[in-house]
Amino acid sequence: MVAVAFAVSVGRTAAGILAVAAAVLVGQLSVGWSNDYFDRDYDRRGNRLDKPIVTGAVSATVVQKAAVIAVVLCLPLSLLSGWRAAVVHLVAVAAAWGYNAGIKRTVLSVLPYLLAFGALPAFVTLGLDGHPWPQWWATLAAALLGAGAHFVNTVADTEVDAQTGVRGLPQMIGPVASVIVGSLLMAAAFVLVALAATNPGALTPVLVVLALLGTVAVAIMATTGHARSAWFITLITALVGAGALIAQGSTAVA
Repeated sequence: MVAVAFAVSVGRTAAGILAVAAAVLVGQLSVGWSNDYFDRDYDRRGNRLDKPIVTGAVSATVVQKAAVIAVVLCLPLSLLSGWRAAVVHLVAVAAAWGYNAGIKRTVLSVLPYLLAFGALPAFVTLGLDGHPWPQWWATLAAALLGAGAHFVNTVADTEVDAQTGVRGLPQMIGPVASVIVGSLLMAAAFVLVALAATNPGALTPVLVVLALLGTVAVAIMATTGHARSAWFITLITALVGAGALIAQGSTAVA
């Protein structure tokens, strides 16, 4: 889990790391379950047999209640990191719920990703003694990674999205353009981490170079008719880029 690794990197205590893990886990569960609930009719039309509501394995009411319970639990678990961190995390979770509730089907679909991912460093660092904010570059790099992930993640669901009428920004520009835009956003995040890091050490440059090479490979594959393979490589590249950000955790605190 990226949030936990970043918490370790910036120096959160063992209790603080557990608090981050618990809050993020419950928040993500609420987001995933709310997505299944909000999309239940679309998933039925798309015959999404990987969705438990569609198969009848669980009722929509149960999923709705589980999502509500999870988001309610998110409040006290987020407060374990302090009220400042809790506010930031709850804003991020609210952005994700807004995406599920309908923003995903608009030209503004990338905004919740920018907000939610960009808030992650602040949620972690505000739980430190003194409640410091993260460095601006850490926030921007996380936001760029999130935006890039949004464009890339839609490629795997291109056919289903077409059937169910999901028309966010990535769907509007198409799968090839989405992979290219996503990879460029991630590349910008990698370059930002490399340029802004004040103590790069030996690991960060290696991770950044690998991430940039992966981005070039993605662009080539996406423009030569291999969008699916490009999507897979981009996900790996994103993890490498996240590793570069985590490696700079000690310098990411303002």
